[in-house]
Amino acid sequence: MTIDFSRRGLMGLAAGTALAGGAARAATAPPLHFGPDAGVAHLLYNENPYGPAPSAIRAMADVARDGWYYIDDIQPRLAAMIAARHGVAPEQVVIGNGSSEVLAATAMAWGAKGAILTADLTFEEFLQYAAPKGVQLVRTPMTPGLGIDLPGMAARTNADVALIHICNPNNPTGLLLDPAQLRDFIRSTRRGTTVLVDEAYNELLDAPASHSVMDLVRQGHDLIVTRTFSKIYGMAGLRVGYAITTPENARRIRAWNMTISLTSASLAAALASYDDQAFLAYSRQKVAQGRKLLTDAVATAGLRCLPSETNFLFVEVPDADALQRAMAARGIMIRGAYGPWKRWSRVSTGLIEHVQRYAAALPELVRG
Repeated sequence: MTIDFSRRGLMGLAAGTALAGGAARAATAPPLHFGPDAGVAHLLYNENPYGPAPSAIRAMADVARDGWYYIDDIQPRLAAMIAARHGVAPEQVVIGNGSSEVLAATAMAWGAKGAILTADLTFEEFLQYAAPKGVQLVRTPMTPGLGIDLPGMAARTNADVALIHICNPNNPTGLLLDPAQLRDFIRSTRRGTTVLVDEAYNELLDAPASHSVMDLVRQGHDLIVTRTFSKIYGMAGLRVGYAITTPENARRIRAWNMTISLTSASLAAALASYDDQAFLAYSRQKVAQGRKLLTDAVATAGLRCLPSETNFLFVEVPDADALQRAMAARGIMIRGAYGPWKRWSRVSTGLIEHVQRYAAALPELVRG
């Protein structure tokens, strides 16, 4: 037998060896698993463990063979679907790697020309990304009931404020703003200041359309509305989100976005499940079931929580960090204290069996 020592021969031999070795390893390696370890009740990050939809999973499997293609020419399909649902032009839709990317791009773009006004207690990871890069943040105190103080925001809005950030319903409180008051606030905001409303949890609400301000985008207000596939669609790990705004604002956000930030799998999943009404209804039902178990557990424990239509509750407890540690000792993962709000604990609706474990443990732990 002779061995071909040419470059082509050596490359072929190496490839064959690698394929054979890879096949052997694949036969013995355990399957990949990105979720919590077995036995851990994961009620930490407001995920939907019942997703992605079967339609999304099929679509990801179908496009896996095409993973070597860049997908920048496919992304406009999703923008067109989103635009059609909300009655806007496709150029008003900005797709991102989760809503986090479009939120961070917005913060950087508007932060370059002025301050960002936000609430003291809200979703702010993208603001934490922007602040070390020189973006100025101005915070307004919460109302006594931990709501976002719209009159307080209005009083602090001046020529130095470029962007007002509002999360509705708010994370971590779960509280909804009065829709009429929010619309009045947006309409009355001074010219030259853009309002950003993060509606990540809107599709989980009992009446999502009445609490959305998407109609004001259609009317041409200087407004940015963000949504995500991470919540109701169960695609937190796949990272797809979007903003809908004026064409001018959309161009400004895109200038700060990555050029290609989605994957073929995430885009296929989003396209396949965006109009999957059966799965969306199933997700809402599971979230409502989990939330009812949580609210009943809170009442049984003699505690109170803020009203919520989201997939999480904000519960007043003796010590949020102590409760987090006690739950973790039982394999139940929840959030600890948020800054100075030491007596408020956020718990998410996860798998029903995980919620049941929290519900059983809560009364004992807060009384123990």
